[in-house]
Amino acid sequence: MARVLLAGESWITHATHYKGFDSFESVTFHTGADDFIAAVGRQGIEVEQMYAHDVPDRFPRTMDALSAYDVVILSDIGANSFYLAQATWLQGQSQPNRLRLLGEWVRGGGGLLMAGGYMSFQGFQGRANFARSPLAEVLPVAMSDYDDRVESPEGARPSLIRPDHPIGAAWRGSPPAILGYNRVTAKPEATVVATVGDDVLIAVAEVGAGRSAVWTTDIGPHWCPAELLQWEGFEQLMAALIRWLRREI
Repeated sequence: MARVLLAGESWITHATHYKGFDSFESVTFHTGADDFIAAVGRQGIEVEQMYAHDVPDRFPRTMDALSAYDVVILSDIGANSFYLAQATWLQGQSQPNRLRLLGEWVRGGGGLLMAGGYMSFQGFQGRANFARSPLAEVLPVAMSDYDDRVESPEGARPSLIRPDHPIGAAWRGSPPAILGYNRVTAKPEATVVATVGDDVLIAVAEVGAGRSAVWTTDIGPHWCPAELLQWEGFEQLMAALIRWLRREI
């Protein structure tokens, strides 16, 4: 069975409630990955999710620890969460550069998928900041140095352009529109499997002995609406991305 680690795709909300003269605060936890995890689970793929607030201290920091996984998925979590372990941020201690380590792991045979979001690629106001990270070298796309979000509240329709690719073979009919994505540019060595308008939706590449891929929209709301999550082809397509990264197809 595939050993898949999903890092991110969760958040904590701190809200202040005003009721006339009085106010109070609440803190709630949310994850946007449940539908994605259930979808690939129906295809026989089990995903371990590491919540975003756990990544700074729990994400693997050695090659041996990373080698416990076949595929790593980064979704809506910025580069700082990998750079700034608590020992570095709070105590000023040197720690491994886990994005450089992750790049070396990919070149050695690992499979990496980056999914889109406000804290993916460059992201909201450029805060995800992967364009300046060591991971930029192993992704199949080049990133801008600024906010790369494309908001499409009216809906933008995905298109399959490589039905002959093993991932494209999992595409079923015409998928519902998406509501946004990160705009990136395919590298010359990459294969673009699907687009949204003139931009990349799915691109893949061979990287040394490993593979990398991007899905430039969300794996859950808001850019990935409920209609897309319920599309008959969603689970097959997401499973195909993981299986291609594992060299099963």
